[in-house]
Amino acid sequence: MKDTLAWAEYCKSLAAAIVETCTQVPVSSGPGALVKALGQALPDWKFRHALSRGGWYRLGGIVDASGQRISDSLETWVEAALDERDGDLAHLAEDFAEQKLFATRLVGQTHYLVASAGDGCDDFLQLEIEDLQEMRVHQLFANHPSSVEELVDPRGGSDKPQPVGLPHYAFRRIQHVGAFLKRMLAQKPEPAGIHRMVADWSQSSAANTSDFYNHWVIATREHLDRYHQPVFRAQPIATLAGEPPEFAAAPGTTELKLQAALSQFDRGAGYPMAWYFHMLTSKAVPHWVAQSVVEDALAGFAYLPQRDVDVVRGWLHRPYSV
Repeated sequence: MKDTLAWAEYCKSLAAAIVETCTQVPVSSGPGALVKALGQALPDWKFRHALSRGGWYRLGGIVDASGQRISDSLETWVEAALDERDGDLAHLAEDFAEQKLFATRLVGQTHYLVASAGDGCDDFLQLEIEDLQEMRVHQLFANHPSSVEELVDPRGGSDKPQPVGLPHYAFRRIQHVGAFLKRMLAQKPEPAGIHRMVADWSQSSAANTSDFYNHWVIATREHLDRYHQPVFRAQPIATLAGEPPEFAAAPGTTELKLQAALSQFDRGAGYPMAWYFHMLTSKAVPHWVAQSVVEDALAGFAYLPQRDVDVVRGWLHRPYSV
């Protein structure tokens, strides 16, 4: 297996082919066509579509009433215009009061694609490709803004978004998940919740049934703190379609009834110990379940393999969430 730095450089080497593929595949053809095109561009990797997350946007640029582009970056334009007027927002609004300028947003969703890179639970490549469309939104200065935030991204408003261009794919990021998690440990040696979750997966029945990346992707973030030191974040996101299964047991449930509730949840999620991993990551399964499972095992009612009981007992001794 490559080391962390080698994986980072290798992923960079794949980026050019991915960027080109994104420009060639129309969004209207769907994620399946994107996966097929990536398979042709990167035959050494068998990427598959794992998850799409939408409902977000980024600030875009500025266009006039005829659609002519004034700036590619709304924030940069506002910052420069304010600097020219010594930060006087009222002065800026007065200067452009007679011009019809409109802000745009990049509205989109992120497609997560995954491909195995080895045998470890976190030994996989994760590719993020965005499906973007630029939309014309509010008219600048029409709301008489009293702050920069009200100017660039006001809440509410009556402007109906209008497309500026066609939807398109854009390469966001590719990384080796295990290498990223190692970078997290190098920056802060105490394992984070995501490290413990991956370790628990590898020690539980889940790992014997399915690969981690078949059921989870990792949303990662990296930024510099005020001391200019890197800060890493990693959040697991279930690839389940829709909401997690319903956990049908009331507090105090034990033995056969609890076993039935756990089994029903796992069947709905598609792998053993799903209840445990959703207990770590969401409110789908309450924490009292872990205590009851271990108490049942100690009382001789063993409906979980011992390795799974050990995982749950370890969590009870040192609880964590992700």
